[in-house]
Amino acid sequence: MSSIKESRTSLKGPGIKGSGVKGSGIKGSRRRGIALHLPLIIGTLISAFPFYWAVIMSTHSSTEIFSYPPKLLPGTHFLENVRNLFDAIDFFGSMWNSLLVAASVTFLVLLFDSLAAFVFAKFEFPGKNVLFGLLMVIFMVPAQLSVIPQFVIMAKIGWIGSMTALIVPAAANAFGIFWMRQYMKTAIHDELLDASKLDGANFLRQYWHVALPVVRPGLAFLGIFTFMGQWNDFAWPLIALTNPNNVTLQVALSQLNGTHGTTDYGIVMTGALLALIPLLIVFAIGAKQIIGDLAKGAVRG
Repeated sequence: MSSIKESRTSLKGPGIKGSGVKGSGIKGSRRRGIALHLPLIIGTLISAFPFYWAVIMSTHSSTEIFSYPPKLLPGTHFLENVRNLFDAIDFFGSMWNSLLVAASVTFLVLLFDSLAAFVFAKFEFPGKNVLFGLLMVIFMVPAQLSVIPQFVIMAKIGWIGSMTALIVPAAANAFGIFWMRQYMKTAIHDELLDASKLDGANFLRQYWHVALPVVRPGLAFLGIFTFMGQWNDFAWPLIALTNPNNVTLQVALSQLNGTHGTTDYGIVMTGALLALIPLLIVFAIGAKQIIGDLAKGAVRG
């Protein structure tokens, strides 16, 4: 009997200790998970607070915005601010101008930059390295240095005051070519191009049927980046569009800033909030390709 009891005791002992180790392991993993996710949650809240504050400010009057203590809950003046905004500027007309410019520039940049990048990435030709070096020099030159020469050229052509002055100069850029060239070098395998050559595909068929399907995530990022840059551009449209009734949205919103402290910040924040809607739509469309590319990279890693 004593031997049986000792055997039972020996069986219980390790089982209890094992369950304790397992429970402590689960608790430790949970603590590590909390320690890892807590900074991310805090960073997300801090990053989202300016957007939340813009929403709150758009629902209050200018007087309430500067009240103390500050109001952290939505107010009741949003519809009033929207009506005052539409009365102050041609919101939808300027939004259409911005959409026209941003969409046209994005399409042209994706077309021309991807074509140039495809040539730099997968083909050899005389002077390739020299041309790419010049491209990098252009990439490092600040855009502000080209404002005056660009204005003189647009004036001689007769494009000042029209949307063409905004679209054509931005139809291609050094950053887009560099980005797509680096992406294509690793994403497009030479075996695919060799196989397409054996099938009789020319350059354009290789570009359209082989290159573009592979580099869609890179094009999605470049499209979002370009659209956001053109949508938020202020300096060049302010200079080139001399007609105050034919301006982009950012220039129109700047007209809401009054002088001598008479700016209605409720209206300004309402306009800025409504101007974010197209950006959110474009990002939602392109984010799927970017997230899919990140997932593929994680699987490869």
